[in-house]
Amino acid sequence: MAQTTPGRRGRMVLDLVADLRGRIATGEFPVGSRLPSEAKLCAETGVSRTVLREAVAALRADGLLEPRQGSGVYVTAPPEVEAGAFRDVDPSRVSSVIEILELRIALEVEAAALAARRRSARQEEEIVARFDEMEALIAAGDTSVDADFALHVAIARASNNSRFEECLTLIGPNVIPRRSVRPGGTRTADPEYLRLLSREHREIVAAILGGDDAAASRAMRQHLQGSLARYRALLGRRTD
Repeated sequence: MAQTTPGRRGRMVLDLVADLRGRIATGEFPVGSRLPSEAKLCAETGVSRTVLREAVAALRADGLLEPRQGSGVYVTAPPEVEAGAFRDVDPSRVSSVIEILELRIALEVEAAALAARRRSARQEEEIVARFDEMEALIAAGDTSVDADFALHVAIARASNNSRFEECLTLIGPNVIPRRSVRPGGTRTADPEYLRLLSREHREIVAAILGGDDAAASRAMRQHLQGSLARYRALLGRRTD
């Protein structure tokens, strides 16, 4: 295996951490399971044992992996997040939805740009899989809220800055406002509205896969600001 410089090795460690984190999150490596052997993982990912061990150490520090003497490395449940942050988010209140959307604009616009620049091939696959899942649910007339959230988490993960994903998952699936509040004030999402959301997400995904960070940032901003405008209009109608 070719020797790597410290800088290149650091990049490879970050990429492998993101890769393993994504495979844990999607259930490929479920909680309680043992990771493949070092030799198998190195052969599969094309990294050295040094890179692999540094990546495992990083995920161990995050509470996602646990080496066991003489047994291997096991996937563990991530530590519980302390209750407190976002505890008063009420997705049934339009004003609360607006607050979260404003936060998401600050968070996810940059995450999309970073994802366009930093995503790995496996992260691209995850983003496409989550988008296809959302599209299939919309086409079948089923709720796509959880799939929508999973897509946004996959994009945040592809930024390869774990803090974006942590923040998004800390808020939770209620970041998708149509879970409880509809732009039309009803519980049933309008098909035209869903087609619009599908088109907006498609533009975000295409920009990320194309490596166009400016377009990814712009598409995410347009998507979230569009949602913000719709819910502000709904709040205005409720106060008329």
